[in-house]
Amino acid sequence: MYKKLERILPRVQKPARYVGGEYNAVMKDKRDVDIRFAFCFPDTYEIGMSNLGFRILYGVMNGMSGVWCERAFAPWTDMEEEMRRADIPLYALESGDPVRDFDIIGFSIGYEMAYTAMLNMLDLSGLPLHSEQRTALTPLVVAGGTAMYNAEPVADFIDLALIGEGEELLPEVIELYRRAKAEKWEKQRFLRAAAQIQGVYVPSLYTVSYHEDGTISAIVPQDGAPEKAVKRVVHDMDKSYYPIKTIVPSTEIVHDRVTLEVFRGCIRGCRFCQAGYVYRPVRCRSKDQLVRYGQEAIRDSGYQEMTLSSLSTSDYPELVGLCDGLQEFCEQHHVNLSLPSLRADNFSMELMQRLQRGRKAGLTFAPEAGTQRLRDAINKNVTEDDLTESLKTAFSGGWSAVKLYFMLGLPTETDEDVLGIAEMANHAVHTWREYASNKNRGVRITVSTSWFVPKPFTAFQWEPQITMEEYERRVKLLRQAITAKAVTYNWHDGDTSFLEAVLARGDRRLGRVLEAAFRRGAKLDAWSDCFDLRRWLDAFAACGLDPAFYANRARTRDEILPWSMISCHVSDAYLWRQRELAYQSITTPDCRTRCSGCGANVVEGGECWHG
Repeated sequence: MYKKLERILPRVQKPARYVGGEYNAVMKDKRDVDIRFAFCFPDTYEIGMSNLGFRILYGVMNGMSGVWCERAFAPWTDMEEEMRRADIPLYALESGDPVRDFDIIGFSIGYEMAYTAMLNMLDLSGLPLHSEQRTALTPLVVAGGTAMYNAEPVADFIDLALIGEGEELLPEVIELYRRAKAEKWEKQRFLRAAAQIQGVYVPSLYTVSYHEDGTISAIVPQDGAPEKAVKRVVHDMDKSYYPIKTIVPSTEIVHDRVTLEVFRGCIRGCRFCQAGYVYRPVRCRSKDQLVRYGQEAIRDSGYQEMTLSSLSTSDYPELVGLCDGLQEFCEQHHVNLSLPSLRADNFSMELMQRLQRGRKAGLTFAPEAGTQRLRDAINKNVTEDDLTESLKTAFSGGWSAVKLYFMLGLPTETDEDVLGIAEMANHAVHTWREYASNKNRGVRITVSTSWFVPKPFTAFQWEPQITMEEYERRVKLLRQAITAKAVTYNWHDGDTSFLEAVLARGDRRLGRVLEAAFRRGAKLDAWSDCFDLRRWLDAFAACGLDPAFYANRARTRDEILPWSMISCHVSDAYLWRQRELAYQSITTPDCRTRCSGCGANVVEGGECWHG
């Protein structure tokens, strides 16, 4: 195969994506290995290698005796064409062996638009797409990641889904598989046993029936499967694995740096945010451990950038001390320390002074909505005064570039809320004129909007997405209202957001549509270069299903949702109550201020973190 690769690699873009051999890539003697795991990321190399979760699980599995985890990524279109022409199957970067020869094939799926890339990778491997056609225990196809909180659209293609955090869950599944392989179990026996592990969902063990109107009438577990598959949580972050020695890519990737995960979860409870609910409760790493991890990772990798990562980094209680602990080391080693995910309500002069020591990259804030009424409805808990104070701090400290993120189509949004975005942008320009310490370079305000996508396990999981026509009307309204030359307006493509809404809340009947779209050429749908909504609409028509049924329809309180057999610990009663509060524009305090009783208090000791 390597000779075939030598012939085709000069003809493709970025051949370094496909050759492996990177510093810190794990190589093992096959004679010492009894379980081989092909870790597949259904996107390109530079996206997959930027994913911290992917790196964590790669290290966890390779730390297991007798297990060799290798990587495979979705090839770009030019490479796929060459591979198919040369009859080269999808292969693992470490050994070059075909993925189909591995014991377990695991997909990391964080985004619904990656589904067709997963199907294409299975097809490139020479494997049947449908799990029922893969009758042997080997290879076993599993999938994890945030998208698996509703695994139903891919239920026909995977053998099991891993729900929640995988550091402890995945090794348990591998050890069960090891026993099953040694004792020559049939596949069905293994699946029944795997379903008893917390965090494992086996789609084939659940029967779904439907009403005449297309809604679900019942979800019935079979063969002893639990009524609900409950997500897995890592309780102690100080004891969880962190990849100090991590692969250093041989080519540029999207996030080419050391990423320090300071905590998991979020205290805020924004009603649109799936991650904020499914990653609860909040669990912090200690400051001293983070300082040690950061220094060791920089020394090992040679990176010159380090970022602190979480859903809301400025909520880390020891953030200033952590920055102080890292800053001297970073300065000595010419490393830039960056802090994304800053909130407008706690961006302080004290924090800014630490950021000033590095280069002044642009600052990003996410007000999400243009009026206070709508920010209260979504429980953002950020005021215009908060944003103004943050902008004053930034501009007086020398920053001149600010990005502001918003969403269009949020539940209860009106034209007044849309126009409020333009007013906030203009206010940002006026704040710079009044408080900027350096007016020589001018100011750059970038307003970006995305289209609201209702997601499972949020307070808005029952809400409809506005129609494409209405979304485009609101974009036009905002575009016309932004007149300041210093403000640039970018908006997200509507086609992909519409399909994302369809897939996010889809049931397992969408498996037919996924396959039909794939057969029509859908592969790398997360990329605008490759995405074509028309082929998807043709696939829906061919399968006799209406995408608007999934995207644009409101759900009732008593409707059985496709993901009702999954539990993320946050109760439906709590989410519905948050939905009701949204329509009254009543906020809920953050978890640090007061526990709101969401049900996620499953950490050891029975209490969530309060700071």
